[in-house]
Amino acid sequence: MSTDGILTFLLQHSPALIVAVPLLGAFLTPIIGKINDKIRNLFVIIIVLLTSFFVFLLSSNILSNGSIRTYVFGAASANNPVIRIFFQVDGLNAFMIIIGAILSIVAVLFSFRYLKEYTGQDKFYTLVLLMIAGMFGMMLTGDMFNFFVFLEITSIASCALIAFWTSKGESVYAGLKYIVISTIGALFILFAIAILYGQYNALNMGFLAASIQYTFLDKVALVLLISGLAMKAGIVPMHMWMPDAYGRAPISILLVGATQASLYALFRMVFTVYGSHLADILRHIKFRFFVTIEFDITLNGILGVLIIILALFTIIIGVFMALKQSDFKRLIAFAAVAEIGYMLLAIGAAIITISEIDTETGTIILSEVGVNSLKGGLFHIINDALDIGLMFLVAGAIYYVTKETSLNKLGGLARNMKYTTIFFLIGLFAVAGIPPMNGFASKLLIYESTYEINPILSIIAIMCSILLLAMFVKVFHSIFLGPKQEKFEKIREVPKSMLIAMAIISCIIIIFGLFPDIILQNIIEPAANALINNGLYIGGI
Repeated sequence: MSTDGILTFLLQHSPALIVAVPLLGAFLTPIIGKINDKIRNLFVIIIVLLTSFFVFLLSSNILSNGSIRTYVFGAASANNPVIRIFFQVDGLNAFMIIIGAILSIVAVLFSFRYLKEYTGQDKFYTLVLLMIAGMFGMMLTGDMFNFFVFLEITSIASCALIAFWTSKGESVYAGLKYIVISTIGALFILFAIAILYGQYNALNMGFLAASIQYTFLDKVALVLLISGLAMKAGIVPMHMWMPDAYGRAPISILLVGATQASLYALFRMVFTVYGSHLADILRHIKFRFFVTIEFDITLNGILGVLIIILALFTIIIGVFMALKQSDFKRLIAFAAVAEIGYMLLAIGAAIITISEIDTETGTIILSEVGVNSLKGGLFHIINDALDIGLMFLVAGAIYYVTKETSLNKLGGLARNMKYTTIFFLIGLFAVAGIPPMNGFASKLLIYESTYEINPILSIIAIMCSILLLAMFVKVFHSIFLGPKQEKFEKIREVPKSMLIAMAIISCIIIIFGLFPDIILQNIIEPAANALINNGLYIGGI
């Protein structure tokens, strides 16, 4: 077989291979670990790199031609293909799996030296690969029940990783809190799936999008789906698990990927499965928030306003809770909560601008402001994964050399950890949305679009970003500047593999910040078009 033939074959089966490779690797890791730790580590990174190769092969094909790829498990010629298991990959799926691939590579590379002194590494890497498989499954599946299955795989692996250090009571407590919240959210989602299946005798998302009638039961299912996925995504007031989980997980950056997968599902349900009914309520709605913020909405305004209110609470609570933290990782976790609020704010603003649905093409008609808002929200998803991910890696590096996360017990580390200091500054400017880092481009789109809806929304978002900047400047002074603690006199920079992991994300952050137009045109716009144009996704079956 020629090289082109091999690539065509791999591209054809890449949707399945993206999940099958890490799943197979998870089962083989304990066996290989019995031979040698170095061989096991090499095997794990090969599995992750191979999976990422399939991710970029599939994504480049989807994003370059704006197509959709449907992969059917089993006989494609079945009499009723609606009951088959489908993976449907469009621009949005391709966009999300790119995020998952980057986070997976960096997380595994960082963990090799970070966990070198600890036991149970075979179990750890098995759980990591299971989590990666579940995360990609959530992002690729076009089947509601299989989404639930992959969600549970991701949740169980995440819980075990959060509670990995069983000798520490805080880790066990964080794992217990996470699994309780995850179970409640999963039950909501399962109940919603049962409602939809009972009405339409189908589980395929594209088929449901074409068939859904927006009955009372459909509305109940939508509320359950939004509630369950909001719990998994850490949206206020369902964010209570995030600070503990992010603060105790050995590699919190992978949890960021799992959270993003749940956020993706929330967008998929609202825009695709229920997309044809976003403009069903074509009545004039006036809604006053506090005293000065008034929305004058035509169409499904209640949903948009609700999402905006949740977004504002998520931003404000995330920022103000971060301000009072003395634990570095918990502080970053609350900052991550706030960043999710910015994404929701953009999505809510986009929903408010929907005017109608083109029934012939299945296209959601948004104003230019709405399209820019949607692009800003999607762009901020990948930027948040990179920025918050880098901050967690820096926190892990500091804990690796000092065994401390308390800001009150750290200081003067810049003298001995010059590279880590630089990486922290890059993450600081990126999270705060300071040019030329990537966060500036996505937040600027969000500020501009929300300003067109109501200036107060933009002002609140900007003020909270300024508070984030001030907070992280204070953190920078507490950790890296000031007098050096005597017990840290002999510390050295972290190992090269950990520096390489931080350098990879830092380089991507800078590239995204310097060339945002290229990223918007080649990655973000296809993802936004996939959300807006339901006809392509529905036509996949």
